[in-house]
Amino acid sequence: MKKKNGASVKTLYRAFVYLVLLALAVSIFVPVAWVFLASIKENSEFYGSPWAMPKGFYFQNFIDAFEKANMGEFFLNSVIVTALALAILLVIALPASYVLARYRFFGSKLINTLFMGGLFINVNYIVVPIFLMFVDADTFLRKLGFANGFFLNNIFVLALVYASTALPFTIYLLSGFFITIPKDYEEAAHVDGCGYFRTMVQIMMPMALPSIITVILFNFLSFWNEYIIAMTMLTKDSKTLPVGLMNLTQAQRGAANYGALYAGLVIVMLPTLILYILVQKKLTQGMSLGGLKG
Repeated sequence: MKKKNGASVKTLYRAFVYLVLLALAVSIFVPVAWVFLASIKENSEFYGSPWAMPKGFYFQNFIDAFEKANMGEFFLNSVIVTALALAILLVIALPASYVLARYRFFGSKLINTLFMGGLFINVNYIVVPIFLMFVDADTFLRKLGFANGFFLNNIFVLALVYASTALPFTIYLLSGFFITIPKDYEEAAHVDGCGYFRTMVQIMMPMALPSIITVILFNFLSFWNEYIIAMTMLTKDSKTLPVGLMNLTQAQRGAANYGALYAGLVIVMLPTLILYILVQKKLTQGMSLGGLKG
């Protein structure tokens, strides 16, 4: 009798879990699908039922978003900023996390503590101090003859800020993986004549590939969708996609051109969806092996 009661409770629990997961999946899938369908509707179709299927594929919405709303330029800016930020981040974080995880030296505990403390600092709280610091730096440069300054309205400086703010989380995640690797691999590499740098690049980094992919995906999503820092640092025409999308939202509301607005949303969402589909298996491995492991 007790076994039957236990089995029925487990069955009810599983059914409840599946129901919750199904509800969450629907709550995510339906809005995304709705945006994709709305992006190919003509403007007149928005005045009927919002759940009506598109009458055809109206590609002009994407053309208007790219050309009239400058989403093509903003897209390129976002690609450059995200790629450059990821490159800077990995060049610094990979060797730093490896050294902090595998070696003990004077000040290593302090450095680890500082990076761990950085996990609890919300970058949105320090945007204004960073902006004021750049304003002062540009003012100083103008006095030296640099009329346009350097730090503000510079997508390369923005990429550097992105990489800097992502360092604590990245080093935390990668260090958590490097700590779990047995030292036998390094000892074998040293016996074969590999130096410290070659051991890190040819032995340790390939083993850390799942965690590296996890870091790339998480930070890609963060950099690609970031709005507050980009809005603050890029005060002129050169903007990233999230800032450009906000401008498009305001412009198309006034013009009642909803198709171009939803096309802009698709342009922002599509790269993240494609990247996730490509690396989802490696992402699962990285989360189970790295610093996210309980």
